[in-house]
Amino acid sequence: MNVVAAFTRLVYRRRFTTAEAGLRSLARPKGPSAPPSSITRKYTVGTSRDHGFDLHRVSAGRPDTGVTVIYLHGGAYTSEIVRQHWALIAYLAGRTGHEVVVPVYGLAPAHNGLQAREFVTRVIAAEVARGRRCYLAGDSAGGGLALLAAQAVGAAAGGVVGVTAIAPWLDLSISNPEVDAVEPHDPWLQRPGLRPLAAAWAGDVPLRDPRLSPIFGDLSVLPPLQILVGTRDITLPDCRLLRDRLPSSVPLTYHEEEGAVHVYPLLPVPEARAGRRAIVDHIQATTRSAP
Repeated sequence: MNVVAAFTRLVYRRRFTTAEAGLRSLARPKGPSAPPSSITRKYTVGTSRDHGFDLHRVSAGRPDTGVTVIYLHGGAYTSEIVRQHWALIAYLAGRTGHEVVVPVYGLAPAHNGLQAREFVTRVIAAEVARGRRCYLAGDSAGGGLALLAAQAVGAAAGGVVGVTAIAPWLDLSISNPEVDAVEPHDPWLQRPGLRPLAAAWAGDVPLRDPRLSPIFGDLSVLPPLQILVGTRDITLPDCRLLRDRLPSSVPLTYHEEEGAVHVYPLLPVPEARAGRRAIVDHIQATTRSAP
């Protein structure tokens, strides 16, 4: 078994394929959020407790750029941040020179989507109050949360100047009929395992509420947007739907990676290198042009 296949099997296959697996994931105790020693040895890392949750700051120790990249990790809103997320966070800090802030939002079942959205928007507001320009990035569930936060902030002066969403979870109901054609080719994610997680995250709020599922929100208020998704990923149909619905007034950089699986830029695969470089390029170009 090669590295990618082993990673896929160990990390996702056993958690998100059946309703029972989804419920087991919800019941599993959450691990710590602190970055691994491989990050703390090479980067400047600070941790605070903001609005009841951990907030980590990662920088490469260069002169301040005035930009904060806020990274929101994936994990179907029930799994904690893992080393693959931290590796990408460190890459972004090192390659862009910007400080990367990591809000560790509360996870289901103890926390819900509206709480996470409020927490992230508070983090953005605090950064803006410090005179920072904010760029949001996230993968999977974190990509969906990044879009929700950008929609919540809207076009307010000094808000979010750009977003990168890696295979974002755009519709908690996963009701797009085009998913039927993609799901058999996704080696990680299947709807039966994700549905109990979505229900726990939504609580009493409908799954298609625009405060939880950004595909149904106001797309016109989004800043310049980058989407990266693989063609063997059940988030693909909704990424295409977002692409097609997005108003022409919102600049979009959209990339589909043929044959790639979920959140491929985080994985030990050759195409990840180009994906990571594309994210850095978008952050740099967007933050240079933003007022």
